[in-house]
Amino acid sequence: MAKVSPVSIKYMIHASLVAEGTLEKPDVIGALFGQTEGLLGAELEMRELQKEGKIGRIEANLQKQDRRTIGTVQIPTALDQSETALISAAIETIERVGPCDAQIEIERIEDVRQGKRDYILDRAKKLMMEIKGSSDSREISNEIKDSTKTSIVQEYGKSKLAYGGDLDSNELIIVEGRADVVNMVRAGIQNVIGMNGTKLPDEIKDLAEGKIVTLYVDGDRGGKLIAKNVCANVNVTYIACAPDGKEVEELTSKEILMNLRKKVKPSDFLSEDRTRRSFSRREEPTPVETKEITLDDDAKAKLKKFSKDVDGEGSAVLLDGDLKELKEVSAKTVSGALKRIRGVAAIVIDGNATTTIIRAAEDLQVQIIVAKNFQTTDTKIKLMSL
Repeated sequence: MAKVSPVSIKYMIHASLVAEGTLEKPDVIGALFGQTEGLLGAELEMRELQKEGKIGRIEANLQKQDRRTIGTVQIPTALDQSETALISAAIETIERVGPCDAQIEIERIEDVRQGKRDYILDRAKKLMMEIKGSSDSREISNEIKDSTKTSIVQEYGKSKLAYGGDLDSNELIIVEGRADVVNMVRAGIQNVIGMNGTKLPDEIKDLAEGKIVTLYVDGDRGGKLIAKNVCANVNVTYIACAPDGKEVEELTSKEILMNLRKKVKPSDFLSEDRTRRSFSRREEPTPVETKEITLDDDAKAKLKKFSKDVDGEGSAVLLDGDLKELKEVSAKTVSGALKRIRGVAAIVIDGNATTTIIRAAEDLQVQIIVAKNFQTTDTKIKLMSL
């Protein structure tokens, strides 16, 4: 019988098995081949696919639990996406394994090549940092270029303020924090420095003397307050602002440059008339009463499913009181999204729930946060790791 080479494996089908009785591995293998026979035609016959080397060695890990058998099944394939999905769906139609009633459920289909891609990317970044005298960067991936750009972010003064590597220019752009500086450098702007908070450090006051100073603030009420504070302590030439409800660290390179072109004089930005026009929509959102979530087995199952859906995606799902999806956003922009989306009762995040996210969720009376780790547990919100 032909075997699929580990090198040619594209996908791994992961399935769970529950059977009402005692089973052995040959029972499972026999059911996979026998009960899918004829379902998808000769071209997708599992037994023939294994002979041709398009399906690899099937692994079944079984455990006896009282009178039942539970376990997992892994099926490696060298088929394409659609064919692998068809095989997976066919496997779920199996209702009997050996002498026992059984249920097989596909948990996920894993792209086994992704691990290799991640390794290649990480290794390529390290190798690029070691290259000396090389000028051929056209074949380097965009992500590696991006990593190299942001590596020039340095620290300035006693306060260790993040800056973009170029403070000799006669123009200086001031932003709020390190994440904003990194995003500006990513957009190709290096004459930028972060305040490390809302208070203007003395180092920036000295640095700004004799320069054309542009203050770049977030598009929320906090941005206005920072603008007032900075303008009271240093001679600001222009003020640029992120779009409503967005932070500078969230902007794309195109948005950063576009909003810089729209910069205005401080008097115009801070005038009462502009304040009414620009900030009437930027007030902090008031909490919206949401349905109280009953954390029963059904609710936990729904949250676990959402957690599996976002796992490895770097995203987060915002849910209402019925645990229905309101919106999927990047895990990095959850706190900003909470300001724009009303009625959020639960959040499922791929990654860590930062203190910023938890505090923003508290303000809007979010009931549940599901994440892998939590930077603080000092909260009334129910924190869960599924």
